[in-house]
Amino acid sequence: MSSIFKPLVRYANHAYQRSIFLIRGVDSGFTSREFFHILARIFIFRTTGPLCEPVDNSETTMNDLLLSHPEPGIACLRIHRPDVRNALNQSVRKQLAEHFGALGQDPDIRCIVLTGGDQVFAAGADLRDIAEATAIDMHLRQVQRLWQAIAGCPKPVIAAVNGYAWGGGCELAMHADIIVAGESASFAQPEIKVGIMPGAGGTQRLTRAIGKFQAMKMLLTGAAMSGREAFAAGLASEVVEDAKVQERALELARTIAAMPPLAASQIKEVLLAGQDASLEAALMLERKAFHLLFASQDQKEGMRAFFEKRKPSYTGQ
Repeated sequence: MSSIFKPLVRYANHAYQRSIFLIRGVDSGFTSREFFHILARIFIFRTTGPLCEPVDNSETTMNDLLLSHPEPGIACLRIHRPDVRNALNQSVRKQLAEHFGALGQDPDIRCIVLTGGDQVFAAGADLRDIAEATAIDMHLRQVQRLWQAIAGCPKPVIAAVNGYAWGGGCELAMHADIIVAGESASFAQPEIKVGIMPGAGGTQRLTRAIGKFQAMKMLLTGAAMSGREAFAAGLASEVVEDAKVQERALELARTIAAMPPLAASQIKEVLLAGQDASLEAALMLERKAFHLLFASQDQKEGMRAFFEKRKPSYTGQ
């Protein structure tokens, strides 16, 4: 690297970290969107794979996580640790939490695609990061707070899964709202094989997705499911040819991004909140959210466009 660019590299890394405080509301003279645009002009990152090819050729990175905007309203987050099959360490989890926190508050983003690329989604936790940890070490990491940033994201999230989604990778995929799996994708919770158990939702989200008996089999044996088996069991929304996973995820994101964002966020919130409530309580949540949407401009626009036989233009208001 030319020495003339080294100060810019240091500035970009420092500025990106400071931007996290900006996102959380600390006034630095720039909006978060302006700040990210500044960083994008400092660096241009190009990636392989059609999904993460941004239309404006700009991409921001937090080391092992690449963020791009392939189309208006759509953000793509790609885990990029090819040397370790996208294994999740504490740094990646923090980066995921920071990005999901920022994207969840960005009014210009209507759908998020989460992927590991064409070869592997995430092959599990990076065991080098935890092999010698004590129980107190694990407790002090407060990893659940990082996962909560993903689970609590109000925007629809699509996981595009090629290759391995094992252990923490499977748990990460289950944080999404829609999973598009390749035919040869592989889902597993093999933690038992190294003396532990899932710790980020593997025993709970998996059971809710595929039922007690299938979940018990996967958890107690560490056995993997193919993409087709995952779809049949209810762990994936769709299964497509491996080469079409990224394309199909983007197609779904495009469809969702064209929908009224307030309605999309209310659907997600009510569905997730209601699945652990009684039917009566869940129906009440649905009814209240349904009524609330009649206060939106998008409801008026959608119904007016229907009567006028034209395409609606939703603003999120």
